[in-house]
Amino acid sequence: MHLRQTRSLLVASLCVVLLAGCESPRPQKNALPILPRPFHTNKLAEIGAAVAQAIADKKLPGGVLWLETESVAHRGHFGSRALVPAAEPMSEDTIFDAASLTKVIAATPAIMRLIEQGKVGLDDRVVKFIPEFGTLDKEVITVRQLLTHTSGLRPDVSLKPDWNGYDSAIRLACEEKLSAPPGTKIIYSDTGLYLVGEIVRRVSGLPLDQFVQREVFGPLGMADTGFNPPRSKLARIAPTEVENGVPVRGVVHDPRARRMGGVAGHAGLFTTAHDLALFARMMLNEGALGSTRVFKSETVRLWTSVQTPPEVAGRRGLGWDIDTGFSGPRGKLFPIGSYGHTGWTGTSIWIDPFSKTFLIFLSNRNHPTEAGSVLALRSKLGTLAAEAVRNFNFAYVPGALPPREDAATSGRLRPSAAPVDTAAPVLNGIDVLAKNKFAQLKGLKLGLITNHTGQDRARNATIDLLHKAPGVSLVALFSPEHGIRGALDEKVSDSKDEQTGLPVFSLYPAVPGKKPGQSDGDFARFTMKLRSPKPEQLAGLDALVFDIQDIGCRFYTYPATLQNCLEAAAKAKLKIFVLDRANPIGGVAVEGPSRTDYTSFVAWHPVPLRHGMTVGELARMFNAELKFGADLTVIPVEGWSRSQWFDEFGQPWTNPSPNMRSLAAAALYPGVGLLESAISVGRGTDTPFEVVGAPYVTNDVRFAAELNRAGLPGVRFHAVRFTPTYSTFKDKPCGGARLVITDRDALNAVDVGLTIAVTMQRFYGTNFAADKMQVLLREPSVLAGIKSGKTVAELKSGWAADLEAFKKRREPFLIYR
Repeated sequence: MHLRQTRSLLVASLCVVLLAGCESPRPQKNALPILPRPFHTNKLAEIGAAVAQAIADKKLPGGVLWLETESVAHRGHFGSRALVPAAEPMSEDTIFDAASLTKVIAATPAIMRLIEQGKVGLDDRVVKFIPEFGTLDKEVITVRQLLTHTSGLRPDVSLKPDWNGYDSAIRLACEEKLSAPPGTKIIYSDTGLYLVGEIVRRVSGLPLDQFVQREVFGPLGMADTGFNPPRSKLARIAPTEVENGVPVRGVVHDPRARRMGGVAGHAGLFTTAHDLALFARMMLNEGALGSTRVFKSETVRLWTSVQTPPEVAGRRGLGWDIDTGFSGPRGKLFPIGSYGHTGWTGTSIWIDPFSKTFLIFLSNRNHPTEAGSVLALRSKLGTLAAEAVRNFNFAYVPGALPPREDAATSGRLRPSAAPVDTAAPVLNGIDVLAKNKFAQLKGLKLGLITNHTGQDRARNATIDLLHKAPGVSLVALFSPEHGIRGALDEKVSDSKDEQTGLPVFSLYPAVPGKKPGQSDGDFARFTMKLRSPKPEQLAGLDALVFDIQDIGCRFYTYPATLQNCLEAAAKAKLKIFVLDRANPIGGVAVEGPSRTDYTSFVAWHPVPLRHGMTVGELARMFNAELKFGADLTVIPVEGWSRSQWFDEFGQPWTNPSPNMRSLAAAALYPGVGLLESAISVGRGTDTPFEVVGAPYVTNDVRFAAELNRAGLPGVRFHAVRFTPTYSTFKDKPCGGARLVITDRDALNAVDVGLTIAVTMQRFYGTNFAADKMQVLLREPSVLAGIKSGKTVAELKSGWAADLEAFKKRREPFLIYR
């Protein structure tokens, strides 16, 4: 095949120059070529500029791009292959850790070969090939569901307790519980692809790497593609993270694939842009590359058509992403019906069969740390790539798929596609306690720390349940912020509960003003002590019971109350029972910096802004790390998986506080809430934390456009004007943006909040009161970075190591998988 080639005006390698004993990257321009007609030269220049800017913003060290249409390729390599221990320039033949591209370049092609041969059927049950998988209601899962991520399996098997070896991973996959009924929703699952690789091994008699090399890579001439690359290629491999002072190079980055020996269905493949271009050409030619036919045409058409049920939000082919929250590389113009995939390390491929175009971008964005990000860049490159194609009208594409009916709410905070399984809902601690007839509390005189969120699945108040429970003596109530019924936005006084007549002791009383000369830390410690149960209030009690719904954010105050009560119980030698509640925004994602200064009611422990823990898990962490020594018992939640959000619990929603009115608000709160006091975050509107703005934002259209330009996954911004009726900018018309969640699992709320802050600082720095963010942010270096004009990626690099350390630190205290 004759292939004309070009490089764009701005395709550059950032080289390292020694100057006065320091190293600094500078662009190195290539000679200007004659550009082929299939491309708009100005758009090729914009592609080069976009990559160069992302490198300058430290979102990645470098990358390799390959854009091809009408059998004409535009290629470029950018920046550095490695930064540590020494800088190395990027080269076009660099080999990358493909990460999750393994799923579509290795595992899926391998099983498609077996399907084509009639040895595996798409609707065959997995247990046909892996009999030991048929436990815990998983026996109905099909091969198709594994390939479309609709199996109901959670994203990954746990790393704890420690395990090692390929066989161990398969065993753990077989022991997994379902997170959702099979076929009802997309849950992107690496575990499902372990199983695809294992089916290939059992049916073909060869390990995945050997089978796909024989059947696909070899025939296509993909000479630099494979698992566990040889040492002879090490110098060309782009390293990923630095571990123990040494960059990971030639060893798969994914921790589970590494434990599996480097060969797995979900990760482990290494490849080059050149080899992926061979594969993409084969896909566009429906299974053939030149005179070599690898797959039948009908196999490729099946492979790349929508295979998910119509009632499931999102469209996926077999392995391939088509139209979901992960479709960022499609950009704004490639038609729905094109397909592709991304990889954690910064790799992506998108193939458009309508225009016969494909875009490959390979990077090692997580070198030398995980602070890099190419999410926005991928989307931008996808749009620019389509704009660069000269001879195709992307505004009219016969055969393209129409937008989904649920496109406006795809992946958003809405009920699952399938009805809630009312026979097996999530049971919070109070439900479990009642199911067990309050056995753990019988014979004890109790003080209950609760509010209106303390209720069972039938909305019966925990106060009333304990008050009426046989053998249980409820003696006193303790009220957190917002009061025992959750209706107050001011300080709370001692009172009497009208229904039971029990005394209600306030744990959120009014606090006297700060004394002259008193430090912020001393005042915060004084406030924490004032908001703790007093010894005389605990006299005569045997135990405390805590039942309050948290929302998973560090500056939400209910865990501060929990911490105070744990300490008070320990000092008074009382038992303390925490009736656990599932985290409404899930227990997987962890976001943002940890508190680095003094303890306060809105910074109660050094945990990230979104900590991904339940109150029971936090109680275990507090008790151990603060050395309280409390006699703690957590009544655990039943039936909850960490990947589940509140609308999947089968539990009634009750506003945890007056302004926390929806799951969308809770999802955005860890980031948007940071901006309280600095700007309006929608308090005094119908949708708190879903709108932001200020009177000085006079051009709300430009403001929203700038936020959208950041390309944040999972959220869009619409221009809006509003007038809050109280709180910041009360009764003042504000310009700003409404936040619309498009994919809650891809959403990083802290990135959203910081992007708003950085944009405010850039455009309205003289008016934007950035210093007011510190009350909740509690990380001085991040605030200083916002004020000095740092990018969000630069800000995140400052806490990346701490975030990883926290994930390991929290592991011993986690109760749920």
